[in-house]
Amino acid sequence: MTTDPEPSAGLLRYGALVTDGLRRRLATVAHDPYLAAPMADYPTRVGKALRPSLCLATCEAFGGPLADALPSAVAIELLHNAFLVHDDIEDASLLRRGEPTLHRRYGTPLALNAGDGLALQAMGTLRENIELLGPRLADRIMVEFDFMSQQTVAGQALELGWCRDNRTDLEPDDYLDLIMKKTCWYTTVLPLRVGALVGSGGTAELDPMIEFGFHLGAAFQIRDDILNLVGDPGLYGKEALGDLQEGKRTLMLIHLLAVAEPADRRWLLAYLDRDPARRPREDVARVLELMVSYGSIGFAGEFATGVARSAMTSMDAAFAGLDDSRARRFIGRLVPFMVERAS
Repeated sequence: MTTDPEPSAGLLRYGALVTDGLRRRLATVAHDPYLAAPMADYPTRVGKALRPSLCLATCEAFGGPLADALPSAVAIELLHNAFLVHDDIEDASLLRRGEPTLHRRYGTPLALNAGDGLALQAMGTLRENIELLGPRLADRIMVEFDFMSQQTVAGQALELGWCRDNRTDLEPDDYLDLIMKKTCWYTTVLPLRVGALVGSGGTAELDPMIEFGFHLGAAFQIRDDILNLVGDPGLYGKEALGDLQEGKRTLMLIHLLAVAEPADRRWLLAYLDRDPARRPREDVARVLELMVSYGSIGFAGEFATGVARSAMTSMDAAFAGLDDSRARRFIGRLVPFMVERAS
């Protein structure tokens, strides 16, 4: 598969609309260096705007105007940034989009408060749909956000719990169940479903979006996990090997635990049994070496490619009957982009 340049151009086009909407929304926050500045920090850092772009493009593909989906797209991006703030604290992350994480820049209490503020702004933005789309459709969109939020926090809890309890009995299907909750619902499934709802005026069949969103989101997350290990730190924007330091149960770690020779597996189990803060960098580097030597990274890359092929098939069902359009082509070209991106 080759990456068409259009996905990047589309992300820039849709992202510019979302950035403008974010700026207007955050301008309503009372000017306060302890609140407004931390809340605006992550949204003003350069990101891919993947989630809101997917929502806007899906709305267009179903024949709706971008303006009708913009409040929902802005709410998605606000909530995404709220999740990032809290995730970075939970993971003790150092970098986000190439700069210090919010809790390192402002301290954990102010960062937590800013994350809460961003989530509240997302909910406030969704209220614009009542006047824009009517109360019935606005309520359906809110129900979608409610369900997604429950899935996302459940997935995050599952990942944190696996690390806390040092689970080493996991299989690839467990990983897929995790990322369906933790990543896919808010990265791809929700944007697709909300975009289809808005673009069709509430008439679209939404169930096919779950399968397509799962495959698309899984390809995204597996690639993200790989980039944490072998990506260019200058492009990736987060600290290299952070997932290994934290002991996250990625597809590569699950594979390594399954295939490592007894001596290497015993060493790895002892490594995972230590507190993340007590894992020296040389041991982190050794885990990476083991993943390379046992083919764990290659396994994950092939897995992501297979998932992307499934995404192309499930996309045909999700967008069946719709006319060809620039928006639909953009979504289709996101599939190879997910497994070939460098950041």
